[in-house]
This record gives sequence, structure tokens and C-alpha cells, in this order.
Amino acid sequence: MAMYDRLGMELLEERIGYTFRDKKLLKQALTHSSFANEQKINKWDDYERIEFLGDAVLELISSDYLYRENPRLSEGELTKKRSSMVCEPALAFCARDLELGRFIFLGKGEEATGGRKRESITSDVLEALIGAIYLDGGISCAKTFIDRFVLSDLENKQLFYDSKTILQEQVQKEGGGHLHYVLVEESGPEHDKQFHVKAMIDEKKIGEGTGRTKKHAEQQAAYQALLSRKKQDG
Repeated sequence: MAMYDRLGMELLEERIGYTFRDKKLLKQALTHSSFANEQKINKWDDYERIEFLGDAVLELISSDYLYRENPRLSEGELTKKRSSMVCEPALAFCARDLELGRFIFLGKGEEATGGRKRESITSDVLEALIGAIYLDGGISCAKTFIDRFVLSDLENKQLFYDSKTILQEQVQKEGGGHLHYVLVEESGPEHDKQFHVKAMIDEKKIGEGTGRTKKHAEQQAAYQALLSRKKQDG
């Protein structure tokens, strides 16, 4: 259940380390169109327009960061790196760290079908939150938020975002057998499925993961396998 009251908004402000002067901006950033429709709120008061702005601010700050931190990377390499950092799964990963789904204003139908955990929604709300901070406090406040919650711990995040590709490359380089993923279990109602997957090399399990889609469960399994291999190596 979303935290609609003032206490909930204050909790989110405390969590992100930023207090809004204009609380309406924060509420707009958290308002999904399904909630706006149900409550007969002006359609311009959901997060979609403010998300558009937040997306641009995030692209600027992340581009500036990459440009300064990687003086020898080409334009193509910088673009590829930025894309992996600000793609939907990456932003949803950051949103989960903040438990942002708890605070979103959702309509009853969207709530019932698992919208609070849907990556397409939580990633959009994260961008909307960036847009709201930018409008309320300017580019420096938005940069502080992005540095703290999006551009921090990039090595481990990159490992998660690209886990399947990285694991595949490692296994091929080692010539260590056939990497594949096995669906072990599928559970839950249609609108809130959970998939349990094992990452295997030939017949040996090297990792396992759970997710709301098979693709996400495979990503989790690959990530666990990489962490395990990293621990063994180090």
C-alpha cells in the first residue's frame, strides 16, 4: 500500500536527503496516470511531463560524469556506457534501493496487477523524482541526488546490469562448457508471477535467481554466479 500521508512523504524526503520547498512537485513525481484518472486529477498532474524533464537532466549529468571519468573512451563507447547506466533495468535497480515503489500513487487496477513492482513504472518515477528535484532546487541538487543514487557503486551495478553478457564472455574465454538457464519453478497469479531459474554450466549449477519475468530471473542467476566466481577468485 502506498504511503499517501504527509508522514510518508517526509520519510521519502529523509531517505533521499532532500526536502522539497514545493511539496506539490514531489507528489506529482509520484503520481501515476491511473491514480490521476481515478481521482479525477488534472491529467497534467501525473508524473509523465516531469519525467520527460528528469530524463534530460539525468542524461546531462551522467554524460558529464562519463566524459570526465573516461578521457580515453570514444563517443561510441561513452554512448554505450551511458545507455547501460540509465536504461530501464538500471534505474529500476536504483529505485529498489530506495524502495520507491512504496511511495507511488497508483490506481486500484494498476495496484492489483503488481504495478508497484513493475520496472517500467519505478524507473519512470525515479526520473520524475530527478525532474522534481531539478525544478525545486536546481541542477546542483539534482546532481547531488544522481551522484548518490545513480552514479554510486557503478562497478557492482554494471556487473548486475550486464550479468548475462559478462558471464557468457567469461565462460567462453575459459572454454568451460555450455552455459544455459533452466526454469525450475513458476508460481503466483498471472498478474504477479514469480520465476525461479538456475544458471548451469553443462549439468552443474553455478547460480540461481528469482524474478517477475524469466529474463529478470536469469539476470539474477547470472549475477549470483558472477559474485560467487568473484569470491572464489579473490
